[in-house]
Amino acid sequence: MENQIFALQYALDTFYFLICGALVMWMAAGFAMLEAGLVRAKNTTEILTKNVGLFAIACTMYLICGYHFMYGGGWFLSGIAGDESLVAEALRASTANGFEGEAVYSKASDFFFQVVFVATCMSIVSGAVAERMKLWVFFAFAIIMTGFIYPIEGSWTWGNQPVFGLFSLSNDIVNDAGQILYHGLGFTDFAGSGIVHLAGASAALAAVILLGARKGKYGKNGEVRAIPGANLPLATLGTFILWMGWFGFNGGSVLKLGDISNANAVAMVFVNTNASAAGGAIGALVFARLIFGKADLTMLLNGALAGLVAITAEPLTPTPLFATLCGLVAGVLVVSSILTIDKLKLDDPVGAISVHGVVGLFGLLIVPITNPEASFVGQIAGILVIFIWVFGCSFIVWSLLKATVGLRISAEEEYEGADISECGQEAYPEFVK
Repeated sequence: MENQIFALQYALDTFYFLICGALVMWMAAGFAMLEAGLVRAKNTTEILTKNVGLFAIACTMYLICGYHFMYGGGWFLSGIAGDESLVAEALRASTANGFEGEAVYSKASDFFFQVVFVATCMSIVSGAVAERMKLWVFFAFAIIMTGFIYPIEGSWTWGNQPVFGLFSLSNDIVNDAGQILYHGLGFTDFAGSGIVHLAGASAALAAVILLGARKGKYGKNGEVRAIPGANLPLATLGTFILWMGWFGFNGGSVLKLGDISNANAVAMVFVNTNASAAGGAIGALVFARLIFGKADLTMLLNGALAGLVAITAEPLTPTPLFATLCGLVAGVLVVSSILTIDKLKLDDPVGAISVHGVVGLFGLLIVPITNPEASFVGQIAGILVIFIWVFGCSFIVWSLLKATVGLRISAEEEYEGADISECGQEAYPEFVK
């Protein structure tokens, strides 16, 4: 009977992982639609090609080596699927309360859930470099980012490996005898405000600095010129897709569903995720109205995403009201950040650095307010490690690519649109002339 209970738990938790992974995979469509809506029509095909291509590259590189670097899962996922022995291990490791034991699931489901996070991280970079980066240069960077840079950073955080053999960011690392090998700093990031979102924004920032702004974005006297997107209905659809997919992003990070306690935890994560997104949308909408005198749809969309990013660091311990307030502040913060980054002449067409970087940092810093196991020192240490590693490595890779093959398409190609020069076809051939 006990074996049957754990077999059921194994099946249930594996199925939950896979469904949540599928929801996160659906976020790839959200990023594609959002970015396609916020760029000019002449760059739509290229941005869509970029999003599909980066997803395929992320899946392949994480399969080949990324998962191994991050969790020691074996090259090419050798033996990753697991078998019935995992149920036996769960029986030994769990308490007498049956479903109250540790999470048990197929390692293949864990890989699938992790790989879609890698693709999400890389998607953040895509929007920030839109409309002027060479397509194949972007793909070249995606190989390094998803196969090496992100997995190494992930091994120090979710993988709980020592940072360069010096210290542990999260928990103490002990040997079989119970001796502490590396003291932990208490860094915690429930579903990836820093590990995924800040990391993606750090890589994007390095690219934007080296890439430069789009032609005509900034005037001779420093004035900022708006470059409207071509399809705001598409951008709105992308935002709702991301909002929906985020339930898998945060909900799946509970890692288990098969008992009353974790089922309640999943429900709370869903509620808080939705509450923060709503708060972010309201905060951005009202703040933009106060600044511009109009309801700015693009700021509203980014506000909702900001609320989602902010709560991702800790969606379980806050109350729904606190989650709403968290989103509200994130919505105001993202509008302020987008305007500030524009004044610094860092051209980010979709606001990715603000949404995922600035707000991701904010989300990490407020975790200790509701989670007593986290500390501000640990959170700051995690932020520094993630940013320095990802930004530093990315800056080096982008610099090498710039020195060898160049990052930008030509001025003429930029004027005509990347669709023609990079893909040879237009997204809206009847309208773009």
